[in-house]
Amino acid sequence: MSAIEREILTQPANWRRAAALAPEHSSILPKPGERVVAVGCGTSLHMARAYAAAREASGAGETDVFPASEMPDRRGYDRLLAISRSGTTSEVARLLKAHDGAASVVVTAVAGSPCAELASAAVVLEFADEESVVQTRFATTALALLLAALGRDVEGDAAAAEAALEAPLPELGAYERFVFLGAGWTVGLADEAALKVREAAGAWAESYPAMEYRHGPISANAEETLVWPLGGVDRSVLDDAVRAGSSVAENGTSPLASLVLAQRAAVAMALSRNLDPDHPHSLTRSVVLP
Repeated sequence: MSAIEREILTQPANWRRAAALAPEHSSILPKPGERVVAVGCGTSLHMARAYAAAREASGAGETDVFPASEMPDRRGYDRLLAISRSGTTSEVARLLKAHDGAASVVVTAVAGSPCAELASAAVVLEFADEESVVQTRFATTALALLLAALGRDVEGDAAAAEAALEAPLPELGAYERFVFLGAGWTVGLADEAALKVREAAGAWAESYPAMEYRHGPISANAEETLVWPLGGVDRSVLDDAVRAGSSVAENGTSPLASLVLAQRAAVAMALSRNLDPDHPHSLTRSVVLP
């Protein structure tokens, strides 16, 4: 069994553990009413995007999100939240080093890492660190922590994920294209699901806010396209996708559990193509720039 397969299996337990830790970190995580910016790179950016949308929707306060390399200068925030599994990602470290004024907190898997040292405070999820280059459990565990801090019942997600670990996968061999759709905070999850398929399996995958799919991308639909919704996607969008010739994957009750199913699908496709899902072509655990 590959490292990523083992790591995917641990997610429900890790989410429960992270949710239980959330109250301990309430003093350093964003507080209701604060103006917050969330940043990350790659998978961590997708988790930051999901958190930002969930925080705004919960009424906790204005929350912007940017790739760490693209955060605009001279914007005023009460708190900067960064996500970095290794704590060595150059763009995040540079941003934290240059950042002044607002408090900063990094969610990471490695204590004493550059990002943990540069931030005002750190939440270290060592138990969720990974051997695989391709992120799964750290990212979802970091998001579970942040969602629990917003008041989400992560136990429901963990139970649904346990079912998703046993659920049958779609007939993946019938499809050449994968389109993941989200709405609200699940747009970030859709982005992450598509990234997993591209990273692990080298397959054609895209992601969109669901209501944007009809504004052009649907024209690329074909019989070998599988449209995969995560969360409460408008049914009319899925009906239009079917009329355009594609198939639609079943949508589970928990968007996080649907992401787990997508992770499993990405690994299964990689193995069917004789690819190493732990060490994809041209990827490393962390992007560290000179």
